[in-house]
Amino acid sequence: MDIKSNKVVAIIPARYASTRFPGKPLARIGNKTMIQRVWERAGEVFEHRFVATDDSRIADEVSSFGGVAIMTSSDHPSGTDRVAEAVSKLDFEPEVIVNIQGDEPFIAVEQLRALIDLFDDSKCDIATLVQPFSPQDDIFNPNAVKAVRGCNGYALYFSRSAIPFYRGVESERWGSQHTYYRHIGMYGYRCNALREIVKLPISELERVESLEQLRWLENGYRVKTAITHHTSIGVDTPEDLKNVEKLFL
Repeated sequence: MDIKSNKVVAIIPARYASTRFPGKPLARIGNKTMIQRVWERAGEVFEHRFVATDDSRIADEVSSFGGVAIMTSSDHPSGTDRVAEAVSKLDFEPEVIVNIQGDEPFIAVEQLRALIDLFDDSKCDIATLVQPFSPQDDIFNPNAVKAVRGCNGYALYFSRSAIPFYRGVESERWGSQHTYYRHIGMYGYRCNALREIVKLPISELERVESLEQLRWLENGYRVKTAITHHTSIGVDTPEDLKNVEKLFL
């Protein structure tokens, strides 16, 4: 897919209010704010990119470094909803939208390109990434969402439980006997699919597992996955910010 056209756009949702780290997009990493670093990294892949925010302080910062901000509601329950509103305010309709988290200043460009490439399959409604667990990883950690994918790369299910259940093998050996996949929460959407999924009510599986992607699967949307071996480093807390500074600066 031609990413140097307005068929593909990147939207970076960034909100000021955060329980664990208020004002996070404006936190400085070296001589630049986090949102500027995300914007510049996105620019290595996308010609058309926009920051979706509900706060004028973030919008002013984006404008100060030459970026483009779109003001959105402060009532959105998820980044997906904020992205959908931002897209609705564009003066053109893209074919594919990639949601770039505003707290991943050093996201790998290879991951962004992998998401876009999934849309070469005309049946793909939504694209996302998965990463193999290493045998040493804790596949039973409910905060590490597991993904099960079919032979064609399409997602069959996402769960906080360790799936599949490995019958006849002690649970401590599951990770060394089978490749389990961690879901990496990066998404791309076809424009029509994005418009539709934000109108869907919360589904039963989504409510049980607290995973919005299950709503999409329950309603028949086709979520295709690509395997990545890059480890994304997000910033959720001030302590995370200190670690990022040590790693990259």
